[in-house]
Amino acid sequence: MKPRAHDTRTVPGRTDHVVVVGAGLSGLAAALHLLGAGRSVAIVERGEHPGGRAGRDDADGFRMDTGPTVLTMPHLIDEALSAVGDSLGRRLDLVRLDPAYRARFADGSTIDVHTDAGAMAEEVACKADGRDALGYLRLRDWLSRLYRLQMRSFIDANFDSPLQLLTPELARLAAMGGFGRLAPAIGRFVSDERLRRIFSFQSLYAGVAPQQALAAYAVIAYMDTVAGVYFPKGGMRALSDALAAAVVDAGGTLHYGRDVRRLERRGDRITAVETADGLRLGCDAVVLTPDLPMAYRLLGRTPWRPVPLRFSPSAVVLHAGVDRAWAETPHHTISFGAAWEETFDEICRRGTTMSDPSLLITRPTATDPALAPPGHELYYVLAPCPNLRTGRIDWRRTADGYRDSLVRTLEQRGLTGFGSAIVTGRLTTPLDWSRKGMAYGTPFATSHTFAQTGPFRPRNSVAGTSNAVLAGCGTTPGVGLPTALVSGKLAAARIVGEAAVGKGAR
Repeated sequence: MKPRAHDTRTVPGRTDHVVVVGAGLSGLAAALHLLGAGRSVAIVERGEHPGGRAGRDDADGFRMDTGPTVLTMPHLIDEALSAVGDSLGRRLDLVRLDPAYRARFADGSTIDVHTDAGAMAEEVACKADGRDALGYLRLRDWLSRLYRLQMRSFIDANFDSPLQLLTPELARLAAMGGFGRLAPAIGRFVSDERLRRIFSFQSLYAGVAPQQALAAYAVIAYMDTVAGVYFPKGGMRALSDALAAAVVDAGGTLHYGRDVRRLERRGDRITAVETADGLRLGCDAVVLTPDLPMAYRLLGRTPWRPVPLRFSPSAVVLHAGVDRAWAETPHHTISFGAAWEETFDEICRRGTTMSDPSLLITRPTATDPALAPPGHELYYVLAPCPNLRTGRIDWRRTADGYRDSLVRTLEQRGLTGFGSAIVTGRLTTPLDWSRKGMAYGTPFATSHTFAQTGPFRPRNSVAGTSNAVLAGCGTTPGVGLPTALVSGKLAAARIVGEAAVGKGAR
């Protein structure tokens, strides 16, 4: 592993037996790295399946993924598996999606997002112009350099103090424009408004509008539009199932259907994890992956911050099993409304739903027809919305009406007859996310404002508790499936030291 520019604190004393609370992706990754370092690991999960936010729901022959649908950076999965001598190729059948997305706009135009440089430059030249095609190639180079710098020095790194930022890499990031604003940064490369949206909309999932987000968060666009988008056969559930199976094969244990009630303490050390049904697991260290407020409640301590934590917008998700297909919808479609800046203002400031929504439409059966009964298709429609702190929406009263408005929007945008084709449906609102333990009803956790980024983000170590470590979207390094895997690795490094957790995601 390449040496860090700084040394970070690790758990003192014995760390032979570790309990991980939560079998989400961060918890599973932490377990694999810990097992690879020779620790005994037990995972306690309140659900009946692994995956956490990457959940599952089967109904009427449809196999619905209820969490993330976009899989990028698969080498991070391989890294976690290789910690125990396993491999991605052995555990998963991944399909690379081409196009990664189809972007559809209010004027009826479409742009397919290819991760191959030549194919995408040709698409841009055809749909926009030659100048933007050259601009895209320069943007791609900038995104790649930005990613390499940030992954090495800021994402795949534990911090104990903001002073640890003071390295030559920080100056390089500044020189690349990383501390400017995202929307203008993208605009320096491409002039077509549609292209600007394609390469900046991802910041919404980090909790910040492109006009306010740091340009450094263009790394999310790198993951989607350069590194490639994949889908595992069997659905996204196959990923958590594969990681959980590798944990068991490496000697770890998993306890499903058990809710952690309290942490037993002796001084500043956690000595055991106790579940509501009476299971007691002794430990030398513990990794906590629930959302930060819940983790802090278990620890009995909330770290002081000069300003309260800010949380990302949430999302309403419509799962629809239908009895027909619309051939013009590939695996992923981003359906943009005419409104843009107003959309972010409505969600982030006014606390209302989008009046002219931009939607992520996923048809997983385009890649894996076995996820639905013969002759049927599965659609997943994600509509960003305010979280329960920002919004004042009574979802108990308005959920059905909002579902109907989503269906109307889909039909107006080309999915004619969508409503009458639904044979099985599920609607998830911020209220449902909240019931699953997600703070303020958002699956996107704490937002990535400047004050909650890098060393300013809630740390994965908590003062006053010497052997508890945090992992997951709310802590280092942040929101997203790839960063959840890195978060688990960083949590393991806090326990066993950086040299013991693999070769690094470089």
